[in-house]
Amino acid sequence: MKRIDGLAALAEDYEAVLCDVWGVVHNGVESFPGAVDALVRFRKNRGPVVLVTNAPRPAGPVIEQIRELGVPDDAYDHIVTSGDVTRTFVAERPGTKVFHLGHPRDLPFYEGLDIELVGEDEAELVSCTGLFDDYTETPEDYREMLGRFVARRLTMVCANPDIVVERGDTLIYCAGALARLYEEFGGTTVLAGKPHPPIYRSALRAAGLQDGQRVLAIGDALPTDARGAKNAGLDLLFISSGIHEADFGPAGAPDPERISAHFAAEDLDAVGFMPHLAWRNGGAR
Repeated sequence: MKRIDGLAALAEDYEAVLCDVWGVVHNGVESFPGAVDALVRFRKNRGPVVLVTNAPRPAGPVIEQIRELGVPDDAYDHIVTSGDVTRTFVAERPGTKVFHLGHPRDLPFYEGLDIELVGEDEAELVSCTGLFDDYTETPEDYREMLGRFVARRLTMVCANPDIVVERGDTLIYCAGALARLYEEFGGTTVLAGKPHPPIYRSALRAAGLQDGQRVLAIGDALPTDARGAKNAGLDLLFISSGIHEADFGPAGAPDPERISAHFAAEDLDAVGFMPHLAWRNGGAR
């Protein structure tokens, strides 16, 4: 696995970038100036940047969030969220009684949908955007509830396939962790965010790209960003300081052999890695 000095070293080979957000552009507490600068420069010198995130909310609230974290509008052209692409599945079932499993901050997911939010006992469909309290809970706290849903053969729509994300220096569980447990129990899940094809199709459409154009994906998670890029036939620039940082050695000096071993074990590949996204010298945020 080759270490890349900066996005500038690859930019001439690509006409667009699809970039992960949480873990690459910000950590849920603050944005990373080097990453923001790299995206601004790519847009200026090469082509469109589409932020592709597994956030379970529509793009509007996510744009407001990243503005507050210091990500300016000129760092990207479009943002495509797992929430937006997953809403389509729910929208195709008007009148359905839906149980919302997740924090109230994710309620914008349902705005404009012809569904009825109900309690657990009335539910015909489970819509999972995350844990009720991701500060204190883990998937283990949901075993009994998920078991009851599986026994009733309810489908779970997962609006965020991420297992964990960084919030500051802490890893917190996401909806994908509950969906994984639901599947282990024998339940049926529906996922449209990374690494699944719908979110990539939406991102490429948003960028106005045609077949044959060179697109670079940027991300920090093997099961979502790396797997998704491979499924979509895109090259990947891997950011090693994200959720897998502890697997690779010191944050600023990760071990290329350890990164290569993880990629090989998962049958994944990348054009190279950087500890942190930057236009040049990607060693620090």
